[in-house]
Amino acid sequence: MKPDWLQPLPLVAILRGLTPTEAPAIGAALYDAGFRILEVPLNSPQPLDGIAALARGFGERCVVGAGTVLEPAQVEAVAAAGGRLIVMPHTDAAVIAAAKRAGLPCVPGAATPSEAFAALRAGADALKLFPAEQLGPSVLKAWRSVLPAGTAVLPVGGITPQRIADYRAAGAAGFGIGSALYAPGRDAADVARRAREFVATWNAARTDPQP
Repeated sequence: MKPDWLQPLPLVAILRGLTPTEAPAIGAALYDAGFRILEVPLNSPQPLDGIAALARGFGERCVVGAGTVLEPAQVEAVAAAGGRLIVMPHTDAAVIAAAKRAGLPCVPGAATPSEAFAALRAGADALKLFPAEQLGPSVLKAWRSVLPAGTAVLPVGGITPQRIADYRAAGAAGFGIGSALYAPGRDAADVARRAREFVATWNAARTDPQP
């Protein structure tokens, strides 16, 4: 079963490069298309301001959080800005522990089974299969055969609508979607069109197999 924060649509909008000024329009475009999880990576311009802007506008209706969280101290700053999700590109027990102390779900990145098990042992709420360009559906299927039943794994990196069905058939619980959805300079209408395509593709894909 997916964690509550992955309901009702387990697609994470990775808004790398989003500015605080853009946040209201881009957030509205994604919300209207069905997205309910919005992530602003911390290497974006004024990321905490961007998170705060999204939290003000959509925090009651969406899970707003931060990506590219590298240090424990950043977790507290994200929480203060209204963020409710911590996403990492790596497996770092100290960052996971900081997220747990703050009461925030944490999704570390893992590229090997060893990293995946270490992340779960440290308290990860889900796993980010990263970079997905190098870790295809066959890798995810192999991981699923050994990970604890019910572990949510989200492929991230190079995800397009065309790649969703194969990963979902292999057991993906959701996806993190970056440049195929949003890129700096892309207007809200374009983002909305792309978001609707991802939502339709997810809904049409095969139901997740039971672990």
